[in-house]
Amino acid sequence: MTTTKLFSLLALGAGVLASCQPTPTTTSTAPSAEAAPTAAATPAPDEASARAAVARHIQTLPNAALYVPDSARVNDNEATWQVLVPRTDWANRMPNRARFEVDKQTGQVSSQPVK
Repeated sequence: MTTTKLFSLLALGAGVLASCQPTPTTTSTAPSAEAAPTAAATPAPDEASARAAVARHIQTLPNAALYVPDSARVNDNEATWQVLVPRTDWANRMPNRARFEVDKQTGQVSSQPVK
């Protein structure tokens, strides 16, 4: 076998193997956008205030259209509200919701990983 044929065969094999690798999807926002608190934070003493704060925070994200804040679930975690917001691009996976923490005293919203 000639060197040219061997090289082309190796290149073809590498291309086939590379096509078998799953394509990584970028479904999360940039870390700086996730950890950044909202600018106009007001206290969030109840669930409605927490939902409103998260809805305002989501509007500042570059992929805001992926979130469904109307279907959010809110949990009371003593000092914070945990708000779980469904994402349309996560429909067939688990977890299928993004997690936000809202500080009850300051109303600051931060994105947290879902466990």
